[in-house]
Amino acid sequence: MTGEGYIRTVSRGKVDILKGKRPMLGQLDIELTERCNNRCIHCLINRPEEDSEARSREMDTAFVLDLLKQAADLGCMTVRFTGGEPLLRPDFSLLYIAARRLGMQVILFTNGRLITPELASLLSRMPPGRVVEISVYGMHPESYDVAAGAKGSFAEFRHGVDLLLEYSVPFVVKQAFLPQNKAELEEFETWAATIPSMEKRPGYSMNFDLRARHDDPAKNERIAALRLSPDETVAMLAKDPKYISGMQEFCAKFMRPPGNKLFSCGAGHGTCVDSYGMAQMCLPLRHQAMVCDLHNHSLREALNEVFPQFREWKATNPDYLRRCAVCFLKGLCEQCPAKSWMESGTLDTPVEYLCDVAHAQARYLGLIGKDEKAWEVTEWKERVELFSARR
Repeated sequence: MTGEGYIRTVSRGKVDILKGKRPMLGQLDIELTERCNNRCIHCLINRPEEDSEARSREMDTAFVLDLLKQAADLGCMTVRFTGGEPLLRPDFSLLYIAARRLGMQVILFTNGRLITPELASLLSRMPPGRVVEISVYGMHPESYDVAAGAKGSFAEFRHGVDLLLEYSVPFVVKQAFLPQNKAELEEFETWAATIPSMEKRPGYSMNFDLRARHDDPAKNERIAALRLSPDETVAMLAKDPKYISGMQEFCAKFMRPPGNKLFSCGAGHGTCVDSYGMAQMCLPLRHQAMVCDLHNHSLREALNEVFPQFREWKATNPDYLRRCAVCFLKGLCEQCPAKSWMESGTLDTPVEYLCDVAHAQARYLGLIGKDEKAWEVTEWKERVELFSARR
């Protein structure tokens, strides 16, 4: 036993659920709320903290506890609590303890502002099994508060981080790369390197997605204006000294045309549950025809009956079939049904911005020439093999 008897550490080989069979559900993502105490300028999902209408529709405690139990029965070993800001839920600690007692590791995505001594103590005494992930929006109040859209938010974020350090709770930081904080990149990375549980460079979000529920056209325009240009994106990626070697390995495994099937990814093999109890094939994909209402279906039914049908859907958009279906840059391109849905309201409309970013990467890596379109390249296998073998 550890701590105050909350948990018991057991060797993976002694866990009955792992003996001779593969879990039906490896990880469950639960978006506990869309509400957030930040009003970030780039966010695809956030609703105001005080949004009573959203709060009234959120899954109640009993519903989430039942989801966790269903997931455990399917062999789930990891749950990710996200939002919005999941710590806005007054029942968060109860849900966290329930997940840990079911044997699940917990991944917590948070801005850190609502971390209290009581929560930090709980995370210390009953470790989540995975590092807490803290989103950062700036290194100073002047940058952070503007990006987060909340006065005083920087001070609360730093207080939360200090509590995690005080209670020796492992955490990592990641940053939304925004105009407000781009001049602080070196300062952020220097600070991140001082965090004991940071084993590699921090991750960055950039080239942000549009509103997933199509609820704010004006904000979509503001989000699009925050995106880096394709060449700026490549320059940012290339800062990683392992970028080329990593891409060589990646391209050898994943570069090929996807064909006319909409889903060539892992969407639907697992599930994400939104704040209102709708199971989704992935969190951004909120197309009304592609969700499963868990008030009427079980997680098992979503995984075994509903999602397999969705995964068989095929593209019909002529532009997609002419370009995306035969383009070998699929491994580099973020084009997918979820991205298409957010950008155009369809599942198979090419997203021009993502196409431009993928082509910029491919040119940098030497996979295509200056004026080539990747969907017109016929000898793509040879190019990928040559690039992957290059030293």
